[in-house]
Amino acid sequence: MRVHELAKELGVASKELLASLKEMGIDGLTASSSVPDQAVPRLRASGGKAVPEAKIKEAVEEPLPKPRPSRRKEVLEPETPPAAKAKTAVVAEPEPSAAPAEVASPVEAPTAVEAAGPALPALKLVHGSTPQDVADKTGRSVAEVVKTLIALGEMVTASQSLSDDALRLLSAELGFEAEIVEIEDDEEPEEEIDESQLEPRAPVVTIMGHVDHGKTLLLDAIRQTDVVSQEFGGITQHIGAYQVHTDGREVTFIDTPGHEAFTAMRARGAQVTDIVVLVVAADDGVKPQTIEALDHAKAAGVPIIVAVNKIDKPEADPTRVRQQMVELGIVPSEWGGQNEFVDVSAKARTNLDNLLETILLVADLEELKGDPVGRARGVVLEAHLDKGRGPVASVLVQRGTLDVGDTLVSGTSWAKIRAMLDENGQQVKQAGPSKPVQILGWSATPNAGDDIREVADEREARHMVQEREAKVRAAEMVTGRPPTLQELMAQAQRDEVPELNLIVKADVQGSIGALVDALAKLPQDEVRVNVIRSAAGAITESDINLALTSRAIVVGFNVRPDVQARELAEKEGVDVRLYRVIYDAIDDIRNAVGGMLKPEQRETQLGRAEVRALFRVPRVGLVAGSYVLQGTITRNARARVIRDGVVAYDGRIGSLRRFKDDVREVSEGFECGIGIENFNDVKEGDIIEAYEVHEVAREL
Repeated sequence: MRVHELAKELGVASKELLASLKEMGIDGLTASSSVPDQAVPRLRASGGKAVPEAKIKEAVEEPLPKPRPSRRKEVLEPETPPAAKAKTAVVAEPEPSAAPAEVASPVEAPTAVEAAGPALPALKLVHGSTPQDVADKTGRSVAEVVKTLIALGEMVTASQSLSDDALRLLSAELGFEAEIVEIEDDEEPEEEIDESQLEPRAPVVTIMGHVDHGKTLLLDAIRQTDVVSQEFGGITQHIGAYQVHTDGREVTFIDTPGHEAFTAMRARGAQVTDIVVLVVAADDGVKPQTIEALDHAKAAGVPIIVAVNKIDKPEADPTRVRQQMVELGIVPSEWGGQNEFVDVSAKARTNLDNLLETILLVADLEELKGDPVGRARGVVLEAHLDKGRGPVASVLVQRGTLDVGDTLVSGTSWAKIRAMLDENGQQVKQAGPSKPVQILGWSATPNAGDDIREVADEREARHMVQEREAKVRAAEMVTGRPPTLQELMAQAQRDEVPELNLIVKADVQGSIGALVDALAKLPQDEVRVNVIRSAAGAITESDINLALTSRAIVVGFNVRPDVQARELAEKEGVDVRLYRVIYDAIDDIRNAVGGMLKPEQRETQLGRAEVRALFRVPRVGLVAGSYVLQGTITRNARARVIRDGVVAYDGRIGSLRRFKDDVREVSEGFECGIGIENFNDVKEGDIIEAYEVHEVAREL
């Protein structure tokens, strides 16, 4: 065991452990040196402190001293010395129970408790942190940190980015436990919430379910709008956030097309959703995407309300839906379970009031509250680049209050709010907790799922964004380190695999994420899909130029190329594919990948012939006089010579004769002379198999 490993186990610094070893007479070690086996149990028992009895003779030259185990044995077994047993015969009975408890506890208790060691203090570090960052956070000098790294075998400078493994090892050496976090998590902690300022807020409800089960139509019926008719193909392809007013209260609905964005938000700890409404069609029942949505809702740990939709159809069977949901662990309250089921019809607008009442009832039981005071915090639901308004982000406020003119930071972009719009396009001046708004005034398009936070002024926002960009670059430098030999060999193998380069442009960030994730799930073993650029906005001339140099296909989703881009694409022959439905885009790319696969070779047997005589022909060589047993023997066909069940040669039929005439083929039951190209070792009794190989296109 090495010194730094034992120090981490005992919860002490390597420097302290080296000092203890020196006091024990073991000198000349470093943090990466091995600890003598005899000293390890003593250090564990003492918690890393020097043991006075342990001299260099005992620790190095001899095994552990025998007196200590013998004394321990005497204590644990008091009847061993006969003389002592005779002298204390009267008081011998209480001693065996009392003495071991008194003496054995100081020997054994530290071993069990101190061997594990106290937990090391946590040290938050961002991906790609430098020794300078570590020195600032630990209170050590930069020289000491660099010296520790050199002792660990890392030859780096004070400003060089470190890998995650190096950061963990360095932190352990300095007496800390590294916690690698994202950029946002490394910044100042959130302000403490004043319980006295909390006020009831509107519940945030996410509509989830299988495709075409009526999620958006149900939301349209509640809002009394018609979003479905505005969506191409009748399916939702954007994240929408809306507020509904009922009985003097507000309910915020989030209609999301895919579950990837929902999962990403949960993974980042953004408590976006308070209640999940799982929509299941009464005529279709539970489908795979229903199960997937249910898994996401369970992982989020939020209440689930099941809306059984399309009950107006003749083939509707709400009871079957309930039975299927019970099999998945969702038991209706009317059957003694914990989940509310509401039978509704979005098309006939049936039981919608009952659904809203159920949502409000569940929200009241959850006692949802928010802090409208202080700096605002929230999450980006969706973002896109508008041609006239610039970057626009749909934001859900989770805490505090946003006002026009406030300054926000999200990821590596910042905004001074020029305007805020609600879901109807009406301008609003204030947005409190659970309020979804569109924000204009961003410096760049933020990423969907990123946190937003309000800062004091524009200067602080610029400074924070610059720091984040520097940290992102530092993390990228670590990932872009020179490859190892094994990685170079793996790269050489991958280079033999053809690549399909793509440039993906879409109207909103959420669609880009869903499309890129779907492309990443395609099989990559024989054809690799490489997305070299993905961004929100129209297809520009620079996209066409990049596609031209990288031989890429431009995929546009709900966007169009501008005039210059279209003319350049037509002139240079760049393939630009435009789609309105995401499934069409995925299917086309899947077909393109399938077309790049190597064709599958299938063998078809033509005939078999038995060699019965051999003839030497001048200028021709050896000719096998054969009898066709099966099928047809064709000239120039591929053939293999089989001897005693083993393939002796695989080649081609060079000549085929019947009597003195050259023929193209000989059918079953006839005799012929067969000459095998570049092979004269044919013997009587051999079997000649003629076959051909076809190439068949493969599909994913």
